[in-house]
This record gives sequence, structure tokens and C-alpha cells, in this order.
Amino acid sequence: MIKQSTFIAIIIFLFTACSTKQKADAIYLNGHVISVDSNNNEYEAFAIKDGKFLAVGSNSFINENFESLQKIDLQNQFVYPGLIDAHSHFYGLGNFLKMVDLTGAKSWEECVKRCNKFYALQKPKVLLGRGWDQNLWADKNFPTNDKLNELFGHIPVMLKRVDGHAAIVNDLVLNLAKITDTTLVNGGLVLTSYKKPTGVLIDNAVDLVEAVLPSITLNDKINALKIAEKHCFDYGLTSVCDAGLDLNIIHLIDSLQQIGILKMRIYAMISLTDENLKEALEIGVYKTEKLNVSSFKMYADGALGSRGACLIKPYSDEVHHHGFLLTDIGKMKRYIYQIAASKFQLNTHCIGDSTNRLILELYSKFLLKNNDRRWRIEHAQVVNPADTALFKSYNIIPSVQPTHATSDMNWAINRLGNERIKNAYAYQTLLQQNNWLPLGTDFPVEYVSPFYTFYAAVARQDENGKPENGFNIENALTREQALKGITIWAAKAAFEENVKGSIETNKMADFIITDIDLLKEKDLLKIRNTKPKQVFINGVKVK
Repeated sequence: MIKQSTFIAIIIFLFTACSTKQKADAIYLNGHVISVDSNNNEYEAFAIKDGKFLAVGSNSFINENFESLQKIDLQNQFVYPGLIDAHSHFYGLGNFLKMVDLTGAKSWEECVKRCNKFYALQKPKVLLGRGWDQNLWADKNFPTNDKLNELFGHIPVMLKRVDGHAAIVNDLVLNLAKITDTTLVNGGLVLTSYKKPTGVLIDNAVDLVEAVLPSITLNDKINALKIAEKHCFDYGLTSVCDAGLDLNIIHLIDSLQQIGILKMRIYAMISLTDENLKEALEIGVYKTEKLNVSSFKMYADGALGSRGACLIKPYSDEVHHHGFLLTDIGKMKRYIYQIAASKFQLNTHCIGDSTNRLILELYSKFLLKNNDRRWRIEHAQVVNPADTALFKSYNIIPSVQPTHATSDMNWAINRLGNERIKNAYAYQTLLQQNNWLPLGTDFPVEYVSPFYTFYAAVARQDENGKPENGFNIENALTREQALKGITIWAAKAAFEENVKGSIETNKMADFIITDIDLLKEKDLLKIRNTKPKQVFINGVKVK
């Protein structure tokens, strides 16, 4: 007969033996788990608990040490960290998806036809559109609003250029905004012909008409955010940076996230105005699990396509024009001084080489060497070689969008000339400064898909695989660099590399599942055109 003490010891042993496995909410096995960790490890399996990665390793390691009622066979598919867009316009995308889409239109006539079709179906009280690019047309001059006046003279019309730095409006809108041929705008232009506005407004001039258009309702704003979220999930994005939002939209995003309506993780740059700056500095840095409000977005110049980018030497195709600054230098200095004294990060839109030089020099007056403020230059599109080293000297982070290179390459050479184009879209050169480089799309300027970003960064080609050897191919990124650019480096640009951006223990369980091998697939166009099969945030499927 077994003694009672021995019996109890056996029970304790058996109970302990059965409890050595740690409980997980879910276990994933038999996959190619591309961790994007510091050693670029590939694993077979991982376990999730409470919305975080509990462990990552081999099938045997996970099976021996963890148990769960939910076991998923990955069937040799590829798992990557949730993709991150380091520079986009999330709220703007939602609004864009409800407008006339003028992207890729081959002529002004095609733009008008699309507007006509949209109006016939929707009968909007205000006709809004975006995406036209005169550089794609046989006649590369800016259009005039004559046809808009003829067809839509009874309603306000505003059609933004693809980059958002120019728009064409009808005369009704010009009259509402009291814009005439004598209207002058700092950091902007009102184009005229025969002493009459053509309807085309450049950069800050667009603000004059946006103020007189009907305001967007709260329901419209909420719907825009929800539409944008679904669109981003479809392409594997689990985090986005919205590069410029008013505080009222940021507050709305926070409230929607808090009640579970919005699941997307958002790093929100505050649009730098006097009002936003005052309020944000009073509140201070604000972070939740899904929202990071710790930076400001400043606009220094305009876009290359509309000749608003500020260049050291004149445009090659408009020899008396240098572009212009959108913000007064004195105001920029004041903003930089105030932000330098706070805990906020500063991110500045810089396209032209003159603007990049100016902002790099202004930053360097306030940043110590070896700082970790991670102040960013958004786009860093044309940088004079004499200024490149300032990125490294002051740990200034270039934040770039590879699809800009492949969208612009056919006409950018006309703007910049044969020599200056070599210093444009120089992503490998920029990466070497700090040895990391966050990548984004700038959607809706470009398409939402981060796989387009990956493809453009590596191949430096368009959707047709042109040019054959790649555009300025010496500045292509490797596949590993491109993958890091849309995961861990994008997280790092927002000070979030310790919580997301890679598949590692204790990080947020954001990941995608796909059948594509980004690091080895020979057909790069296949990568470009892929979509993830499943998308997860905190281990919960969102697509």
C-alpha cells in the first residue's frame, strides 16, 4: 500500500510534469518566419499570447515548450512582420477614395471625361478630384478651367494634382475665394493668362480656395478613416505614419481607436501651425498602444512636378525659375527653436536641393552631434553632394519614398538636367549616412501597396520593367534593406523599434502571411503585384 506522503509526491510530480508547457493563445507551425531581427533569422514557428509574440523558434522548440487549443499550420507560407508605411497620408487616402480618381489620365480631356462620368453617377454638391499629372500628357502645360466652367459652372470644382501641391478650380471657386489676376501668395502662385486666372493654383495658393469649400461632416471624416484602414489592411499595412494632421483629426482618431472602431496603428505627425504648436506643446507627447503623437510636420518647399521645389540653380526646363519656400525662413527658425526645446520630433518636407541644404543647416544649429532626436527630412529628393554628410554628422534621418523615383524618372530629368538628376532619389547614398532608411509611399500621391515600395527600391523600374537596367541603379537598395525599410526601420523612425517592426519575443504580434518570398523570388514584378493572404494586429486577424 502506497504511503499518503508518497501518493501526494506522485500527484505533485505528475501535475508539474503536465504543466511544464507554457500556455499560448495561438501557435503557428511549419512556416518560413522572416523575423527581420538583428541577425536576420528565419524561423519555422512562433507562439502568441495577449497580443504579443510569446516565443519564436523551430517547430520542435515551440511544440516542446508551448501549448494552445489553437494550432495553425502555415503550410510553408512566408510570415513577415506587419508592414509599416513611414510616410503616407492615411486620412487623405480615405478622402481620395471618395473623389474622382484622375490618376494616370493621359490628357486633360480624359480628366474632364472622368469628372463627367463621376458627376453623372454621384451628383455631388461639390466636385472634388485628385491625381492629374500634366507630365504624362502630350501637351505638358498646365490646363485651363474653361471646360470645367462650361460643364460644372453651377457647383464648386477642385481637382488636385497628383502630389497635392497644385490644383485646378472653376471660376465659381475663384470668385468665392476672391482670387483675381492680381492675387499674390507667399509660397504659392496663381497662374494667369491674358490677365485672367486660369484656375491653376500652386502650393499655398490652394489654401485660399480650400477655406471657402463646404466643410466635411463628422460622419464623412469617420468614414474616410475606416475606408483608408480597410484599403491599407488589404496590402499588409498594420502601421502607418500620417505625415501631417490637424489636432482635431488626431483627437478623432484617438477616440475611434479607444472604442475599437479603428484598429490601425498610427504615428501621427502634427501639421505645424501656430495653433497646433501651442496646443500640442501644452499637452505634450501623447502615446497609446495604437497612437503615437510625438512629432510635427513642417513644409519647407513644394513639389518637383509642379516646379514648386526650391532649387539652388534654376529649373532646366524653366531657366528663370528656382521654385520657392512654402514657409518663411524666420517662421521656420522660430518653429525649430520651440520644438528643439521640447520632447517632440521634427519632420520637414524637403524636395529641392536648396531646401534640403537650408533645413539640414538649420537642424544642425539645434542638434548636438551623436544626438538621438531622430529629426527627419521627408523625401530628401534632390540633395547636393556637398550637403549629404550633414545627415550623418547630426543623425538626421532621410525618410524616402522609392515609388517617387520610378513615377518621376521619365520627366524629372527635364526639370533637373543630366548632372543634377544623379543626385536625386539617391536612396543607397542616403542609407549609408546613418546605416538605416525608413521607406514610405506618400499615398495617395502614389499607390498604397508597400510591395510597390519594395519593388521600386530594389528594381528601380516601373510596372513594365523599364528601364531595363533600372533608373540610376547604383542607388538601388538590396532586398534585405528594402524589407527593413518597410518594417523595423520604419518603426525606428517613430521611436517604436522596441515594440514592433520585427517578429521577436514580447513585441506586438503584428504580422502578415503570404506565399511570396521577398528575399529570393526571381520575378520582381511578381513581388510588386502581390497581396498578403492574411493580416494580423495583436494576433487578431484583420484581413
